[in-house]
Amino acid sequence: MADQANDIQYWVAFNRIPGIGRARYSLLEKHFGRLENAWTATPAELRAAGLDEKTAATIVAQRPKISPEAEMERLARYGVQAIIWNDPAYPPRLKEIYDLPPVLYLRGELTEADEWALAVVGTRRPTPYGRQVAEHLAADVAAQRVTIVSGLARGIDSIAHRAALDSGGRTIAVMACGLDIVYPPEHLKLAQEIRERGALVSDYPLGTQPQGHYFPRRNRIMSGLSLGVLMVEGDLKSGALITASLALEQNREVFAVPGSVFSAQSRGTHRLIQEGAKLVQNVQDILEELNLTMVPQQMEMKELVPASDTEALLLRHISTEPIHIDEVRRRSGLPIAAVSSALAMLELKGLVRQMGPMSYVRTREAGAVYGT
Repeated sequence: MADQANDIQYWVAFNRIPGIGRARYSLLEKHFGRLENAWTATPAELRAAGLDEKTAATIVAQRPKISPEAEMERLARYGVQAIIWNDPAYPPRLKEIYDLPPVLYLRGELTEADEWALAVVGTRRPTPYGRQVAEHLAADVAAQRVTIVSGLARGIDSIAHRAALDSGGRTIAVMACGLDIVYPPEHLKLAQEIRERGALVSDYPLGTQPQGHYFPRRNRIMSGLSLGVLMVEGDLKSGALITASLALEQNREVFAVPGSVFSAQSRGTHRLIQEGAKLVQNVQDILEELNLTMVPQQMEMKELVPASDTEALLLRHISTEPIHIDEVRRRSGLPIAAVSSALAMLELKGLVRQMGPMSYVRTREAGAVYGT
């Protein structure tokens, strides 16, 4: 662990170099093992790792301008933590996405409770109806101990963050800039509250100013941290639609709130509904679809009840395709009473859910918990 802690500074340093993203980090890590070795590599060694000549030349040119030690000191000065993708503290759900950020910057705290999260997105210019719906749904979801994820932007984002905080819940803001900057600046107080009762995250180094093309990029993190994405309002060119599209690519659920057919701000949500997003009328529509109706109980069960060999055995026979309890019993070879009891416990833990009479599917958490 000491070696990894020392190596983090080189991950952070490489993140300062333009053009070094997921694919090139993978090449460097695979070839050099420790990124400290890559930091001192010659151009020929960098090319041997699979980097093209231009990228190798860029690294060699940029290294003298970057001090890994100074980068870590600056992070410490701002109270920012850097988490790399092979760190146990890296959000497990974010590891599932294709374009995961190699380095994630954090102010505040991420907890196990954030495994249950919903991203709320929408227009920066909501109608009074949109404001009311966003506030109501975000508050109700947060009250069920589900973390609200959004982007701290004006409009629906800030409404969702504020509603989560006011209801006593947790919220995460994903930034399109360095974490030493708050954008928009009028959300400074809101950002401070989020940091104290949730987290601010970004994959951009400190000092990075927000730019237009950064916002669509950060949306992959918003959806990646979440079980699903709820779009409240937005036109057909809304950035929220980009987040919804990314959610589908990441195998996340997509929800949309219907609005007036006369409102331009409902065109985006209506398009999503036409394309198969779940229409949301109340919080139960979201909680039931994501198997989040018993999150407080599931948290308690995860903490208090250890996994048993029987549960692990049953999960090996349950996939994302519904399977009847009789078939689970046949495959496992266990008595029906033992199977029934274990399935009830797994459902309480949120690791399986019923899909029709006596048929079960596995949720995303099960694989991570049991290594199946």
